[in-house]
Amino acid sequence: MSKDYVAIIDYGSGNLRSAAKAFEHVIAEHGLDVDVRITSAPDDLNGASHIVLPGQGAFADCMRGLRASGMLPALEANVLERKAPFLGICVGMQLLADNGLEHGEHEGLGWISGDVVPMSPDDKALKIPHMGWNIIDITALNAEPHPVLKGVNSEDHYYFVHSFMFQCKEERNVLAKTSYGGDVTAIIADANIIGVQFHPEKSQKSGMKLLHNFLTL
Repeated sequence: MSKDYVAIIDYGSGNLRSAAKAFEHVIAEHGLDVDVRITSAPDDLNGASHIVLPGQGAFADCMRGLRASGMLPALEANVLERKAPFLGICVGMQLLADNGLEHGEHEGLGWISGDVVPMSPDDKALKIPHMGWNIIDITALNAEPHPVLKGVNSEDHYYFVHSFMFQCKEERNVLAKTSYGGDVTAIIADANIIGVQFHPEKSQKSGMKLLHNFLTL
């Protein structure tokens, strides 16, 4: 039997090595029998136990790069049809939206309904981009908490770097928020599809806890 592996998608955006090292750390710490594979080959998604889409930069550029990579058909087959656990990080989460409103309106994947809009804090002294450590507040809308939140607490700190935020059309998709001059979506999910606005790979123990939960889905 082939060994399970996490496929981290290389489509020309995101700090791939940092994400890979974070997963490798969690795997070693918990003794998991899982490999980590950074890949730009669509066929690699077919055998992946877990799929990760990182992202840094502008929404339109990242979406353009993802389309050009040839990964979209394999992503849809494995995430939407095969239901492989999927994690989008930062802009990788934002690409799940219907549209991104950065320098015009740009179509996203549409896997979780909503728009990515500019941040506009109530307190104009707060700087954009939002950069630094923030606590999260886990929403209490769902009777059964999503398993990716196992052991994750409100008051856990995570590292954010972003100028745009995800506005979900359905509150049921919002697992956690943070506050930066108003509510900012921090974690979203719909079944096997999960997105985090922060960088778990830069969030020390809190981030490692969430990555471990993801690997055990």
